[in-house]
Amino acid sequence: MDISQYELEIKRHALVRALQRGIDPDLLENLLRKGKIKRYGNDGIKFISKGSKRTITCVGQVIGTKIVIFTIEKGN
Repeated sequence: MDISQYELEIKRHALVRALQRGIDPDLLENLLRKGKIKRYGNDGIKFISKGSKRTITCVGQVIGTKIVIFTIEKGN
């Protein structure tokens, strides 16, 4: 899936959660550009970045020509 054809929108809730979990906006941008993309359901999408210390997952939805990120998760 080529995300350059889509407009990315990050909801305020997702940005607040990222800052609470210690994820920099620069790291978040890098994840959305270079992370692994996994589709689920009809319009769900996940961006996954596995690092040596933690895994970061952005969960969103594809709506027309827009990808809306609505939450960010951090794992071990």
